[in-house]
Amino acid sequence: MDSQTSQPSPASPSPHTFQVDLRGLVDLLSHHLYSSPKVYLRELLQNAVDAITARRAEQPDAPATVRLHAEGGTLRVEDSGVGLTESDVHSLLATIGRSSKRDDGLESARSDFLGQFGIGLLACFVVAERIRVVSRSARTPDAAPVEWTAADDGSYTVRTLPHSARPEPGTTVHLVARAGAGEWLSAERVRSLARDFGALLPYDVRVGDEPVADLPAPWDRSYPSPATRRVALARHCHDLFGFTPLDSIDLDVPLAGIRGVAYVLPSAVSPAQRASHRVHLKGMLLTERAEQLLPDWAFFVRCVLDTDSLRPTASRESLYEDETLAAVREALGERIRSWLTGLAAGDPERLAAFLSVHHLGVKSLARHDPEMLRTMLPWLPFETTDGRLSLEEFAQRHPVVHFTRTVEEYRQVAPIASAQGVGVVNGGYTYDSELVEALPSVRPGTVVSELDADTVTAHLDGVDPAEELALSPFLAAARARLDPLGCDVVLRAFHPLSVPALHLDDRAARHEQARADAEEQADDLWAGILGSLRGSAPRARLVLNHLNPLIRRISSLDDPDLIGTATESLYGQALLMAQRPLRPADSALLNRAFIGLLEWATHTDPGKDDRR
Repeated sequence: MDSQTSQPSPASPSPHTFQVDLRGLVDLLSHHLYSSPKVYLRELLQNAVDAITARRAEQPDAPATVRLHAEGGTLRVEDSGVGLTESDVHSLLATIGRSSKRDDGLESARSDFLGQFGIGLLACFVVAERIRVVSRSARTPDAAPVEWTAADDGSYTVRTLPHSARPEPGTTVHLVARAGAGEWLSAERVRSLARDFGALLPYDVRVGDEPVADLPAPWDRSYPSPATRRVALARHCHDLFGFTPLDSIDLDVPLAGIRGVAYVLPSAVSPAQRASHRVHLKGMLLTERAEQLLPDWAFFVRCVLDTDSLRPTASRESLYEDETLAAVREALGERIRSWLTGLAAGDPERLAAFLSVHHLGVKSLARHDPEMLRTMLPWLPFETTDGRLSLEEFAQRHPVVHFTRTVEEYRQVAPIASAQGVGVVNGGYTYDSELVEALPSVRPGTVVSELDADTVTAHLDGVDPAEELALSPFLAAARARLDPLGCDVVLRAFHPLSVPALHLDDRAARHEQARADAEEQADDLWAGILGSLRGSAPRARLVLNHLNPLIRRISSLDDPDLIGTATESLYGQALLMAQRPLRPADSALLNRAFIGLLEWATHTDPGKDDRR
C-alpha cells in the first residue's frame, strides 16, 4: 500500500466574462478606428449587400433590393437578404465582433462578402442612440420574425413578432439619431453618402425612389467612338476628383479581379506628394485615400477602380499591405508603362504634351528601366548648352556628352563651354545625371564624361608664353591674394569677351576646401586628424580672360595692393555669376574689396586741390 497520501488538487478558478463598456467602445471606434461618422452608412449597406449575397448563394433567383428611407432624425434600411432567426439574433447581434459569415458553412464563400471583421451594427452607435432590427429568415421560412432593440448603454431586448410584421424574408434596420448627430441621418446626407459608397454595387439600391448605383461603371460602358469615351471619362474624372485629365489609362487586370481607370493629372505635382486613389471592393467604396496602390514613380495619375482580391484593414478604410497588393501594384505600373510606350509609338503629340508637364515621373521610371529609357530617349527634355533637347538629339550633335552633377557647376561653365563648342548637359536636376550616365547602356558607342575644371580649362585658349611671362608680376600678386582662400589664378583667352573671369572648381576641390575650413576651426586633436586627410585634390581656380579689356587694364597696374584688391573683386564677381553659396570668408572678401575699390576711386593727390 502506498504510504504517500495524495493531496487534493487546488480548485480551478471560476471563469469570468469580459464586461464591455459599449459607450467607451463606440468612442474608440469614432475617434481611432474610423475616420468619420459617415462610415455608419457603409456598414449598413455592407450588411444588406452581404445578406443578399448569402441568400442568393442558396436561392439564385431571390430578389436583390436595398431601400433606404430617412426622415426626421431616423433612418430605415430594408433589404431582401437571408435574414435571421431568434437564435441567430442572440448569437450574432448580441456578441460584439461576431460575424454571420463565419457560421452555417459559409466560411468557404467569404470571398463573396464585403465584410470581413463582423463589427457590423456596432458602428451605427457612432450616430445613433437606439437601433432596432426586425428580421425574418429565408433559410427557416416558418420561423417567426424577430425584433432586436439595443441602446447605446449596452442593453438590448429580443422578442418574436407575428408573421404579418415581416411577411417576406429579409431585414429592416431602424436608427434613431443620438443628440447632435441628427444631420448624419438627414435625407440629403444619406442620399449623398449612399451614392458615394454604393455607386458600383451590383444590386438594386435606392434612397427613396432614387437609384444609388450607376452601372455599368464609366470605364465599362460602350461608346460610339474613342473620342466620345475620352470625353465621358474626362467628365467622370472632373466629377470625382475635380480636374480635367490630360488622358485616361485603362486599368484592366483580370487575374487580380481589377477594373478601373487612371487619370493623368493636368499639372505637375511633387514626386514626394502621396497620391490618393479611390478603391471599391466588390462595388462598395473602400477608401478614397489609398496611397500604396501604384509604384512611387506613378505620382502623376489618380486612380479609381473596383477589385475583389485586395484585403481591407480592420477599419475597411485602407488596404492591407501583403503580397497580393504588391503584385497588383506591379501589374498596374505595367499598364501605365504600356500606355507611355504606346504614346511614343503612335501619338507623339500627346506624349509631348504629357512630358511637358510630367517629365520628372517618366525620368524616375526610365532610370530603373532600360527599355523605358530607350523608348523615351527621343522625347525626354534636358537642359543643355544647346538649349532644351533630348539626350538622343544632343548625343547626335556632340561626340562626347559632358555633364555636370550640380546646377551650380553647370552655371559656372555653360556660357564658356558653349562659346568654345563644348556640349554640356545640366545633370543637377532630379534624376538627370543618372540618366546621362545610363545613356551608353541604351545607345552603344556614346561617350559620357563628367565635366570638371581641368576639362574646361583645357578647352580654353592659352596665352602666348612671352605675354604670360611679361605678366608674371601681376599673376604673382593675384595668386598671393587668393592663396589663403584655396584658389589658384590662371590666365587664358576665351569667349565671350564680356566675361572677365571664370570661377572653376569641382567636387574634389570643394571637398578639400571644406576639409581645410574644418581644420582651421577644429581643436588640436581634430586639426591633426583633418590635416592627415589632406590630399593632392585640385584647388579651385580663377580663370582670367586675357581678351577682356578690363583684365588687360588691371594686368598693366604696377601697385600690388591695387592688383590684389582688383583680383578679390573679380573673384567675388565670378562667384556671384556662378550663383555659388558664399562662405563667411567669401563675404568678408567681397566687403573688403568693395571698400578698397571705393578708397582707390576717391583717392586724391595731396598736392592737388581737394575741392575740384
